[in-house]
Amino acid sequence: MNNIDVSAIFQIAGIGIIIAMIHTVLKQMGKEDMSHWVTLIGFVVVLFMVVRLLSDLFQEIKSIFLFQ
Repeated sequence: MNNIDVSAIFQIAGIGIIIAMIHTVLKQMGKEDMSHWVTLIGFVVVLFMVVRLLSDLFQEIKSIFLFQ
């Protein structure tokens, strides 16, 4: 279970680094609109990953406190 949490953190960090690089390259090319869209899409992907992790966390907390 602990390895899953660490890998998820590295996945989110990796996505953030890749999105930042793509954003910088597109901005340097003069395509600011596209760079903003890439950043927004990256944010939404990471947001869904975090929501999934929070859902797993709340399920685990629920199972601990309800003794199921």
